[in-house]
Amino acid sequence: MTSQPEPGAVRAVFQAEFTLRVNGGEFPLRTDARVTLLDALRDRLGLSGTKKGCDQGTCGARTVHVDGKRILSCLTLAAQCDGPEVTTIGGVGDESNLHPVQESFLKHDGFQCGYRTPGQIMSALALMSEGRAGTPEEIRESMSGNIALQGGSPPKTVRPRDLTRGPGIGRRFMRWTGLRT
Repeated sequence: MTSQPEPGAVRAVFQAEFTLRVNGGEFPLRTDARVTLLDALRDRLGLSGTKKGCDQGTCGARTVHVDGKRILSCLTLAAQCDGPEVTTIGGVGDESNLHPVQESFLKHDGFQCGYRTPGQIMSALALMSEGRAGTPEEIRESMSGNIALQGGSPPKTVRPRDLTRGPGIGRRFMRWTGLRT
């Protein structure tokens, strides 16, 4: 038989104090040590660009960068990010100065349902900065958690070297992923 806590009993909650560096700003926080980075961004800092999807790390909606590397913000504790720079979709560009990948999503209607779009853009940026656009198979694997093929058509392939250089990079990325053919 399991014992139940007495009515009115206080349950211990471990607090963590840390500073999140997000999109160029610094945000001191004191919060439950179990709070995920995703929840800290959305609920504590009001940065709603990163979407909450499955809470299991499989949907791609929650992708952010920590010191330039993509991570799953729903599976990372916020306190683990005390020190490194966190970049969300809100730190990539703004309405007057979009990143070429963001421009391409707009130009080519690459939103799918729209919910995964921030994570798709963050993963696309990481893929390019990591230099992981070696072969079409590597690109597909690197983006597999972010591409929802609701239309059922497989992504088209372009030469990897076209994906990583020159003008029109966003358009080629969109064409390759099948988000817009």
